[in-house]
Amino acid sequence: MKADFGVIGLAVMGQNLVLNVEDKGFSVAVVNRTAERTREFAEGRAKGKRIIPTYTLKEFVDALEKPRRILIMVKAGAPVDAVLEKLFPMLERGDLVIDGGNSHYADTERRLKEAEERGLLYLGTGISGGEYGALHGPSIMAGGHREGYELVREVFQRIAAVGPEGPCCAYFGPGSAGHYVKMVHNGIEYAIMQTIAEAYDLMKRGLSMSPDEMAEVFSDWNKRELSGYLFEITERILRYTDPETGEPLVEKILDTAKQKGTGKWSTQSALDIGTPAPTIAMAVFARIISALKGERVAASEVLS
Repeated sequence: MKADFGVIGLAVMGQNLVLNVEDKGFSVAVVNRTAERTREFAEGRAKGKRIIPTYTLKEFVDALEKPRRILIMVKAGAPVDAVLEKLFPMLERGDLVIDGGNSHYADTERRLKEAEERGLLYLGTGISGGEYGALHGPSIMAGGHREGYELVREVFQRIAAVGPEGPCCAYFGPGSAGHYVKMVHNGIEYAIMQTIAEAYDLMKRGLSMSPDEMAEVFSDWNKRELSGYLFEITERILRYTDPETGEPLVEKILDTAKQKGTGKWSTQSALDIGTPAPTIAMAVFARIISALKGERVAASEVLS
């Protein structure tokens, strides 16, 4: 039996997407850089499902129905190029490759041109929702070859989250449009999270409010136009008590935030095209300051 769909990369996001696709009626072939992870997945979460484990890239490619539909779920950057360098020569004209990671849009443009030269279809696709969304319904932002999107539209629409207007899945345009939209989406998320952090700071230091009092404010906001996932989890965090100390857990969290780069890319792109995005930019700077914990502590000792 040949598989309807293929996934390369079995970290948690990859595994959850495989299970989601299989649950929606498609058979899935899988492969991972390390055979042990493939074996563990096959004998664990994938056991008894229409999931075909393979242990080499050639075995994986041979296990797929034509035209092949392949989703790559590996770390953005060099790992994607390493996979494509081996994968592209094994494919045939009309096969579809989908990069589902947070690739930089310029990398997607370059890879898409290489795919075109080989007669392949290519989609740079943003997948939002994290590990939970991957399993239960992500938001999908596709860009690249329209013909490629039509090949995979049914799969994407079945696995995507569903909102008031239907599946949270769309084709945004040619080239790197999908990854560009995902980048801006992440930049906006940076901005919202920084706004929440500043609201917390104002309530804590400016108004001397307790975590429970702040949670009530977020609860009220969640009933109005500000309602959303980030505000919901902020309320839950503020209400959570550390079981070891009996004190609010939020007071125990280290004030060090890191970043994966999409907020920075959004800011750089905004500067390149002359579009003001000050809230995203300041959110990125705030994370940079936050990550400099050692320097902040040292400066505090000197200045105090």
